[in-house]
Amino acid sequence: MTSDKMNSIGEPLIPDCCNLGVFSRILISVNLLGLFVLWSRGDDWRLVLQNFLESAMLLETISLCSLLALCGLRRLAMRFPMSAWFQRLLCCMLPTAIASLIMVYLHMQDWFLAGFPKLNPLFVVAATGVLALIFQQYFELRTRAFSPALGEAKLQALQARIRPHFLFNSLNTALSLIRTEPRRAEMVLEDLADLFRVLMRDTRNVTSLQDEIRLCEQYLAIEKIRLGERLHVTWDKEKISLKELNEIEIPSLLLQPLLENAVHYGVEPSVQQATISVEIRRHLDKVDIRICNPYHADSNMVSGNQMALENIRQRLSLLYDIEAQIQYGVVGEYFEVKLHFPAKR
Repeated sequence: MTSDKMNSIGEPLIPDCCNLGVFSRILISVNLLGLFVLWSRGDDWRLVLQNFLESAMLLETISLCSLLALCGLRRLAMRFPMSAWFQRLLCCMLPTAIASLIMVYLHMQDWFLAGFPKLNPLFVVAATGVLALIFQQYFELRTRAFSPALGEAKLQALQARIRPHFLFNSLNTALSLIRTEPRRAEMVLEDLADLFRVLMRDTRNVTSLQDEIRLCEQYLAIEKIRLGERLHVTWDKEKISLKELNEIEIPSLLLQPLLENAVHYGVEPSVQQATISVEIRRHLDKVDIRICNPYHADSNMVSGNQMALENIRQRLSLLYDIEAQIQYGVVGEYFEVKLHFPAKR
């Protein structure tokens, strides 16, 4: 398969400069490289620092303008497919063009010529193009290298998620209903089939937040038949609209494993009604999800629960870099999990 074909079914090859992690890495790398070049001249450290602070204006201006332009270009590439080589060319040419325009403007300013009398504009433009190409190749190779890691995370998540007891209990529940309530038994099997169809899907795929909620409701409906009145779930979606729920895309199977953990460790050990609360809200361009379930100190929830939560953390890190967070811990009599991630990838 050629690279163009692979790109047509994958993400754009243009680095995701809208992502805070990518943005920070490039800015830090450019500044460290500039500092290293000045340091290599062998000047006194005070002179090196002074020269770096003066040149930082030029470095930051070109870098920030290029990153913002590439951020917009990537969003354009996601809407209108482009060939792989054309994307690589744009990643090189766009920062080069920006550097050229900035240098043309600054070269007409007397204060700039007085501050940088020996600066060669062609060197700045050429260095910008070379660095842009290097960064594009680095992030392209990084994405390819993380693809197997994401697949491994999927496998580990499946191993932590598909607990045999859930499958056996669900089938036994359906069997017990076949004679007395055949329609409910059919609904259980249909929900179970839908659930496992999604479980077998590639977790690199994304789904709408509303579809993920619907899947969770199917899972909880199966568990409700088995656990009866012990399982009580409350959904708080007042601070997010239905339109936003349908528009926001999240990694497939992000919430279901967390709710399965809540049922397994918060409801099953309880002899009375246990409430799982799910709160979903959007704040600016971020989504916050909070899941609470009763905490039972005497239940052994360290190994399996920690494994599932770390798998979620790994998937969020691979997909969103430093823009996504998962926090969890015991708060009073409840175990609480908080998710924080961008509304748009």
